[in-house]
Amino acid sequence: MNVPLLGLAVVFGLALPVAAQAQMLQPGLWELTSSNMKVDNQDLPDLQLILGQIQSQMTPEQRAQLEKQGITMGGKGIRSCLTPEQVKTDNIPLTDPQSGCKQEITERTGNQWKFRFSCPKAQGAGVATFLSDREFTTKVNGTFNATGIQQKGSLDTRAVWLGQDCGTVKPRA
Repeated sequence: MNVPLLGLAVVFGLALPVAAQAQMLQPGLWELTSSNMKVDNQDLPDLQLILGQIQSQMTPEQRAQLEKQGITMGGKGIRSCLTPEQVKTDNIPLTDPQSGCKQEITERTGNQWKFRFSCPKAQGAGVATFLSDREFTTKVNGTFNATGIQQKGSLDTRAVWLGQDCGTVKPRA
């Protein structure tokens, strides 16, 4: 698998900073899918194709490590479990708490929230649009350095609530 593709998917997809208040999102199982991914203005394959490649190359140990961090690849994207306590805060922990990423909401206007984020190997800004308490979208632009080379990236993400039962997907600590 091409390292820049994996880098963008991991940095912008798995480390997606999103914030919401209790009335904004339902607790339970969420599935995040990404589209319109670009690196240095070049289109990348659909997230489903990238995830398929990643899954086919992952060892059982790597899969277990991701699941331990609260990340499960399934369906059309990445699945994450949010507890009632997590959706009551201003910070929905869709990122790994140990990732070193920080986020800040810069503007809240109705159902749109603008934010900026910084991670050890990425930084940027975006906007989250809450369509309902069971669906939201984000548009993110930023720079990342997954391979020692600074690159620009962007993507759109759609998150859909799948239900209250998270099944085998564990919430992040």
